[in-house]
Amino acid sequence: MAVGRAERREDRSERVTAAFGEHQAPIALDLLELTELAWHDCYGEVTPSEDIIDDMLLLSRGDIVRLIQAARLAVTDWRDLKVAADKTRHRT
Repeated sequence: MAVGRAERREDRSERVTAAFGEHQAPIALDLLELTELAWHDCYGEVTPSEDIIDDMLLLSRGDIVRLIQAARLAVTDWRDLKVAADKTRHRT
């Protein structure tokens, strides 16, 4: 069964709110929707995997500017995003 963009947004809402707070969560969710559009153009897939979304949220550290940077990195080369997220995980 296909999952639509609105359902993915709802599914991600709790994680995004935990990372960004109530005030900035809608902005971060909007950015994730834009990332999906770019992802589709670059990779021909509807959306990045939830692992990639989690990596983006991790690298953002709750900062919208860092989320923008992580989104760009994900679309440009998701493998570099994975490496950066793994380094961050191993530091904590």
